[in-house]
Amino acid sequence: MRKFIIKTLGCKTNQIESALIAEILVNNNFSETNDIKEADYYIINSCSVTHVADKKNLAYIKHAKKENPNIITVVTGCMAQLEKENLLKNDNIDIVIGNYEKNDIVNILNKKKNYCISDIFSHNEFRYEKIHQTGRCRAAVKIQDGCNNRCSYCTIPFARGKNRSNEIKNVIEQINLFAENGYKETVLTGIHIGQWGWDFKPKKSLINLLEEIEKSKIKRYRLGSLNPTELPFEFIDFLSSSEKFCPHFHLSLQSVCNKTLRNMNRNYTEDEIKSLVEYINTRFKNAFIGSDIIAGFPDETDEDFKITYRNLSELELSRMHIFPYSRRIGTVADKMQNQIANKIKKERCSALQEISENKINTFFRKNLNTINEVIIEKKRDKKTNLLKGVTANYINVLIDGEDEYKDTLQRIKIIKFAEEKEKMIAKIVT
Repeated sequence: MRKFIIKTLGCKTNQIESALIAEILVNNNFSETNDIKEADYYIINSCSVTHVADKKNLAYIKHAKKENPNIITVVTGCMAQLEKENLLKNDNIDIVIGNYEKNDIVNILNKKKNYCISDIFSHNEFRYEKIHQTGRCRAAVKIQDGCNNRCSYCTIPFARGKNRSNEIKNVIEQINLFAENGYKETVLTGIHIGQWGWDFKPKKSLINLLEEIEKSKIKRYRLGSLNPTELPFEFIDFLSSSEKFCPHFHLSLQSVCNKTLRNMNRNYTEDEIKSLVEYINTRFKNAFIGSDIIAGFPDETDEDFKITYRNLSELELSRMHIFPYSRRIGTVADKMQNQIANKIKKERCSALQEISENKINTFFRKNLNTINEVIIEKKRDKKTNLLKGVTANYINVLIDGEDEYKDTLQRIKIIKFAEEKEKMIAKIVT
């Protein structure tokens, strides 16, 4: 029996796709292993959102070949789609598979093809295949693929193609299957989930899908990253009335300076961001609101950065993921004048990170002595041996309890900060 290792980099979409690849392989007489010495195939499901991700992809492949010179290395994912046959010039890479062809991996390996990538923009339909297990506490469901936006810094549309939505019946079938297999929570994921349903005729919106998920067998659900333009107030109202929605938002803001947002081709303004965050906090008592921010975008002057810094300081967010701008060949931003020096990018990232740490501490303090629901995970925390879980509003908690609580949904009370950073201590409430 042929053995494989699969390494996943990047987003939740890649993670669920890797779980599907593994399930397809196992169902076709392959077996998964953790021992690189005995593996026949090393599969890397690559990310290419930054140049750092590209370097990681190649480093993992090089390490695999060093550890096992006879292993067959397979690169799939976004780097494969963008770089295509150029990757085969690397002596450490044996097979390259495109994003749309991931599900065909068995045929590709059996036929010993070394290259299988189609024009990603030639595909108009979402490719659906059921998955039974994800290996994670929360089961992700891929509801769409691709992106119709053209942000000036981003190559992802060229790696993923145009927006393609999964049919409602398929999503509900997958969610119910997960529920029947013991999962209590699902995360709706994709490349740009706010565009779900836009390619249907007649056009649908994400609310149409959520209305059906409310009737599904799953106990609760979360949403992946959303653009501010995709969260109208009526959508927030709908979520606030839900009994299944976890009050956890991740907003893809990238900047809070009008000039920088225009340069990024983001199509919203500082005031729209402020209104949205304020409205979410009005409709939810303790919602977690995370965000992505890019520091050091081309032509971001000191004054532009100060605007973003000031606005982020004032916004009632829970946490920010800060990234230095990464040049990507072929994008509009790569050709822009006034590229920012790496030293300045690092300084700006550091300044914003300080704001983020203050915000998460403030959010934790707001949640002291509150009652919440937690799915207790199967594995205990390595450092403390306490049970662990994530609240509906996305707080990592450690809990003193017996193994009987594992893989169950429990009411807990948050009682104090944990010694470990960005975690809290809770107790089960009967």
